[in-house]
Amino acid sequence: MRDFFAALAALALLAAAASLATTLQAYRRRRVRARDSERALGRTIIAEIPAGDDLTLFSEDGSRFYYGERSIDKDLIVAVRVLINGVPIASYVSTRHPEGTERQPTSFDDRPEGIARDRWDVAIETVRGTTLVECGAIRERVSQELARLVFDAVKSELERRDRN
Repeated sequence: MRDFFAALAALALLAAAASLATTLQAYRRRRVRARDSERALGRTIIAEIPAGDDLTLFSEDGSRFYYGERSIDKDLIVAVRVLINGVPIASYVSTRHPEGTERQPTSFDDRPEGIARDRWDVAIETVRGTTLVECGAIRERVSQELARLVFDAVKSELERRDRN
């Protein structure tokens, strides 16, 4: 009788493992399709940002940034800010938009110790409104690095456009 229950438990564990493996493969295929779709549209992927149970891609092409389904026209960007718990710690303000002169640009200092459990976001301000790129609150500097990637990409684009 004991062997019967052991065999039954082993079968249940084997079925659970097979289910998890199948789910993981489906999730991986969905991610690959999303990345391939972005590349097929001529976009460069900047970051994969965790959002709920999935990843949201932050990408760009020649004229726009894309955060999931939202597009941000590069010509309309006024400023970009890195936020921790809603408080800006770094920003870049475009010189092409004089209405943004009251903001003070700063630099994004490296924080090797990380800030555990603090929420990292990037606010991309355009003449039409602000898009908040939610990078998360993941430990081990993951969210900080995602915010840095997004901030650096937008800041580089603003600097390039300000020089022209």
